[in-house]
Amino acid sequence: MFRILVLLFLIILPPYVSVIAQVEIAQSSIPGPNELSLIVMKGESGLRYVGSVIEKNERELTIMTDEGTKITILLSNILDIRAIPKSLIQDGEYWYPNPNDSRYLFAPSAFNLKKGEGYYQNTYLFINSFNYGITDNFSMGLGFEFLSTFGSLGNGSFDPIFFVTPKYSTQVSENMRVGVGVLVGKITDNIGGFGVSYGLVTYGNSEHNATLGLGFGLFDGQLRSDPVITISGMTRLSRRISLVTENWFFPADVYRGIISYGIRFFGETMSVDLALINNNDFSEIFPIGIPYVDFVVKF
Repeated sequence: MFRILVLLFLIILPPYVSVIAQVEIAQSSIPGPNELSLIVMKGESGLRYVGSVIEKNERELTIMTDEGTKITILLSNILDIRAIPKSLIQDGEYWYPNPNDSRYLFAPSAFNLKKGEGYYQNTYLFINSFNYGITDNFSMGLGFEFLSTFGSLGNGSFDPIFFVTPKYSTQVSENMRVGVGVLVGKITDNIGGFGVSYGLVTYGNSEHNATLGLGFGLFDGQLRSDPVITISGMTRLSRRISLVTENWFFPADVYRGIISYGIRFFGETMSVDLALINNNDFSEIFPIGIPYVDFVVKF
């Protein structure tokens, strides 16, 4: 009899504890009445409400939407609730934050992933990279090229193209962020490795910004004293579209540049870049530039 009671206790208790935990989590995270709230409901539909909390108790809360409608919601039906800045409401519509503000196409900005955030990026289907926020100011990235990784394994060797990208950044004023980082990796055993240490200055906010970067490189065992320069920027046009540009200037007899310009389409956790890469040499073959495609999934 005792064993039966214990078994029933174990079966009944977890759901009960789960419900209590959900209510406690929702109660502790409910924004105040002077804040704008984003509420995400449970279920496959994932309904979302934006409004200000005007009443709440242990079981439910009532919000006033921007359209002036009162809605009462059971706490047990809420998947997530959080405060959002009023600047994300444009013409009465919620514009979710830019899901990919820490990077342009390949070059980074001085915005950083929050602790516990991460993303997967795929470029041209073959180049894969992962980035993860260790803290709010420090992130770590790792990337590899698909064909060299698995092609070399098929030949009985392991000679992949890969790179590692740690980055530290911090905010120094309302519209200014600075960052430092390293990009190190290996192309092939024959060509050898490479490394770039860089500094970044980003001006603007998550939706509209520009970044100047200076990088000092180590290529095939030789350190270059003249920096690689990057000038990049993005600006948001609508709820789902931004313009992106990323431009590299490499030291030679004179600085030679590679420029890019494109469009970023995005949702709340995913973005797709369609861009063109160009310079004097490319334009002789491709007048408008070489197509560039990538997508990013944030988690």
